[in-house]
Amino acid sequence: MARHQITDESPRESLDLGTWRELALEFQAALRTAVVGQNHVIKLLTIAVFARGHVLLEGDVGVGKTTLLRAAARALGGTFERVEGTIDLMPVDLIYYTYLDEDGRPRVDPGPMLRHGNDLTVFFFNEINRARPQVHSLLLRLMAERSVTAFNREYHFPYLIVFADRNRIEREETFEIPAAARDRFFMEITMEVPNDREIRRELAFDPRFYDADALVDSVPQDVLDYRLLASASHAIQTRVHASAALERYTLDLWNAVRDPVSVGIDIEGVDMARLVQGGASPRGMAYLVRAARVAAWLDGRAIVVPEDLRSVFDEVMAHRVFLDPIYELRHDKLLKSLFRAVFATVPVP
Repeated sequence: MARHQITDESPRESLDLGTWRELALEFQAALRTAVVGQNHVIKLLTIAVFARGHVLLEGDVGVGKTTLLRAAARALGGTFERVEGTIDLMPVDLIYYTYLDEDGRPRVDPGPMLRHGNDLTVFFFNEINRARPQVHSLLLRLMAERSVTAFNREYHFPYLIVFADRNRIEREETFEIPAAARDRFFMEITMEVPNDREIRRELAFDPRFYDADALVDSVPQDVLDYRLLASASHAIQTRVHASAALERYTLDLWNAVRDPVSVGIDIEGVDMARLVQGGASPRGMAYLVRAARVAAWLDGRAIVVPEDLRSVFDEVMAHRVFLDPIYELRHDKLLKSLFRAVFATVPVP
């Protein structure tokens, strides 16, 4: 298999992006063995992995979010930790746990965040919004810096990708994720029930979908070498180019999102002058370009085209645009309307 030609000693400049693209497609195929009818979601997750970004997966209960993230962790290889979000979970529970050993003596051992040291590859936070804000604060540093401080030393996690899903159905004993923490997620991907009737029939009647553990176990292991993902990501970002016209187009999109009035955008029943209160920051736009470069590479191109930006725009940008409080309850619907208007208004090069 081509993956065996990739070694840890290979310099970034000599990485074969053609071979890595084959592995990326193999990674997507591996995820499709466990999750059906979610090709677009799987592609977006693959883009985030190769952009070295953290992923928040959203959707109704029972659509397969946890199965997909477990499958991704298996295909990525490396060490894996899973934490269940609960109302009584505290930051110290992630760092260490205490117990009495067989001799009755108190012991303190590293918790799920530390037990694998710098080999930790996938940290999966299930139902993240059930955890308290104090836990979100610790997770914020983990995601932003890939490091934490504990036991009078600093732990670094160079290979880490954080996956999380959010329970958006129940409101009791849940906590809204603060904006700073949400911004650290490279993408927020929504996973819906498939529309295809045959896929729905398969999910309901095929017994193989009744056992999530067996589904995940069927996914090939170590499809990607997690130790080299950072090098592959760097090569993609340096070798996939954006033209001057594409740069101008991206900047025009940025301006239109931040100041829709300036380009004549109007949404019925909305005071456009006060709709957007913040967001679409330089970091957010840099993330958008990173995602678009990976999207272009996955499609076999070495140059970004406007379709690449549009294909990842909602997932990268929507959670980074903040609306006036009077419109916040309609955030998702209004953002979709705003983005459609932006793409219809800004001239495509």
